[in-house]
Amino acid sequence: MFTPALVVVDIELVKRILQVDFQHFWGHGAFINDKDNLSFHLFNLEGPRWKRDRAKLSPTFTSGKMKMMFQLIVSCTDELTKVLDETSLKNPVDIKDIMSRFTTDVIGSCAFGIECNSLKDPNDDFRKYGRKVTDQLNVEGTVRQFIPLFVPHSLLHLINFHCQNRSIGSFYNRMVKATVNYRKDNNVVRKDFMQLLIELTEGEDPLSIDDIVAECFLFFVAGFETSSSAISFACYELSQHPEIQEKVRDEIETTLERHEGKLSYEAVMEMTYMDKVVYEALRKYPALPFLFRMCSKTYTIPDTDITVEEGTRVFIPALGIHYDPEFYPDPEKFDPERFSEENKATRPNFTWLPFGEGPRICIGMRFGMLQTKLGLYALLRKYKFTLNKKTKRPLVFSKAGILTSPEGSIWVDLEEIK
Repeated sequence: MFTPALVVVDIELVKRILQVDFQHFWGHGAFINDKDNLSFHLFNLEGPRWKRDRAKLSPTFTSGKMKMMFQLIVSCTDELTKVLDETSLKNPVDIKDIMSRFTTDVIGSCAFGIECNSLKDPNDDFRKYGRKVTDQLNVEGTVRQFIPLFVPHSLLHLINFHCQNRSIGSFYNRMVKATVNYRKDNNVVRKDFMQLLIELTEGEDPLSIDDIVAECFLFFVAGFETSSSAISFACYELSQHPEIQEKVRDEIETTLERHEGKLSYEAVMEMTYMDKVVYEALRKYPALPFLFRMCSKTYTIPDTDITVEEGTRVFIPALGIHYDPEFYPDPEKFDPERFSEENKATRPNFTWLPFGEGPRICIGMRFGMLQTKLGLYALLRKYKFTLNKKTKRPLVFSKAGILTSPEGSIWVDLEEIK
């Protein structure tokens, strides 16, 4: 708007900003309203408060904790295939819609301990408010998110500005507080994210109930929309590359054979070609097309006389880096082999940024990858899919909002594998 910003395309400088000289760029410059608990989640926090909460929350996303929640996600994939069997073998499927409902159910189960059933009932409250959050990111919320970039935060505090629609705040506060109170009053213990957060309300320097509301909200927003988009874009590409689709399917079958036909966390981790497919989908379609930071301490770019003043916003064009032919030859081509160990070794670090990098790399990356792979597993194990003519080709990105999303929907035709 009216404030100069630094756009960084040099990979060495990207590395310095995100990792080496992190102490100069450790926040996003987000507006935090202490009267709006949805605003003080990990993504917005900076300084000592961010450092404390990051340290407390990091252990909740270890591989051990992912194993703990694994069966909860698998239960949602079972429901996904049931719904697809009932509704979609004769009709084209809006894959983005069905996957948004799937990831809503996953997050509802893992973060809130609630059976949402939005796969069965698209009008479920969790799905309804999930849509509200998404709509905010695409329409009204775009304005809300950008206001703090050019309006002084002191003024926003004065008018009690909320970055989210008040009804969204009311819903998540009500749901989280009711769940926490019920579990504490009835000694209910469940293997999910909510249980881990409740445990952090005890002991030294505990999290408050408002902290829990904020982190559950972030988990929901960051988890359901980004993963459903990743699955949808992967389906879009696999629909056009049947040989890649078949190769992933073969890997699924051979992996299950090694595990006596049983799907386990270890089996999913062995599906490394599927990893490559997801990585390549996230290269072409990162959820956030750019990363941003706020200069927190005046910084001189090494070997130059350029000074970045405190308070300057810094933008890193992840989408541009992902399509740079210097790092990814023929960047429009969908090629999972870009992420073989040999090919990764030919590229500098910090050229694949769908989860960010450095100390502020997405804390939920493991969970996001696991949820995405299980969604693809459910589709590929049972169905072959092709693009339906209702899908716009070539795919065009929507110009509304800050997330990478297609104009229109991604429609696919499913054929059950006999």
